[in-house]
Amino acid sequence: MAKEAASQKSTRMMRVIRLLKKHYPDAHCALDHESPEQLLVATVLSAQCTDERVNMVTPELFRRYPTMEKMAKAEPEELENLIRSTGFFRNKAKNLRLLAEKLVKNYSGKVPREMEQLTELPGVGRKTANVVLGNSFGMATGVVVDTHVFRISRRLGFSSARQPEAVERDLMKLVPQDEWVQFSHWLITLGRQICKARSPNCKDCFLLKECPQKMG
Repeated sequence: MAKEAASQKSTRMMRVIRLLKKHYPDAHCALDHESPEQLLVATVLSAQCTDERVNMVTPELFRRYPTMEKMAKAEPEELENLIRSTGFFRNKAKNLRLLAEKLVKNYSGKVPREMEQLTELPGVGRKTANVVLGNSFGMATGVVVDTHVFRISRRLGFSSARQPEAVERDLMKLVPQDEWVQFSHWLITLGRQICKARSPNCKDCFLLKECPQKMG
């Protein structure tokens, strides 16, 4: 296949976005939450864990610790037991307590709205910060690159990078900024329903004509 020029790739991306918007008009953040603080906690828990599992854990977690002040004072063993099924529970529990302590100390228990401030919190990287800023505050600071977005962006030929941060940079050049937040929701939905990791359902994919690497 001939190398795709930058202008061609940009044009193809716009066609892909139109199709995603048409097929997934209701795509949204799958982590259940009622506040930026809850979304931050849920996103930290979602590392190496499904959103479905996190949503099973967080109702009781938020009932026990409804504020960052209470989470900061959580007994380690109790917190670990509540989030055990999300995996890596000891490290996650430690990060949640330290994160809550820092939010209480520096931000009155509220989530800050700056990327730099968020990524200074324990257990919070750029992806988590993008999730919170985009979904809680409507701030398009970047593109969330989870496993689905990483996989599909490479399959569609929009990036050949091997690290999520580099894939994000490639996508930010191609996707209009006002679509950055929603773009991730679209690809995550596509990844769960059609473009799966091990058995992509290419024959039923509405992006088949736009995909240079047809897997089926």
